[in-house]
Amino acid sequence: MASKATGLTRLLNATGYSWSGFKAAWRHEAAFRQEIILALLLLPAAFWLGRNPFEYVILIAPLFLVLITELLNSGLEAVVDRIGSEYHELSGRAKDLGSAAVFTALVLVGVCWGGIFAARFLP
Repeated sequence: MASKATGLTRLLNATGYSWSGFKAAWRHEAAFRQEIILALLLLPAAFWLGRNPFEYVILIAPLFLVLITELLNSGLEAVVDRIGSEYHELSGRAKDLGSAAVFTALVLVGVCWGGIFAARFLP
């Protein structure tokens, strides 16, 4: 049995696997590409809309949460699709739950951005 990598080698391997995951998500997942573009547009806007470091975090953190959730949802969908193409109630439920998680993360973006916007511009 081969020994598992440890220390710096394990860290470098993990970084490579993560980079491969980002490339696969970009290549195969339109939603991930759209959410990356949204994040890239909103990141600079966070520093315009926010007035202090706390508000910057409130605006930026949910953007990363959307990306994280989309990556997990895409991984879940890939596993379900790998199992088989025939319809199964549990496969459909798993995909729907993943989609609901992404939607919930997007709603969180709207709530955070809407709250900061309202605090800044509404009386």
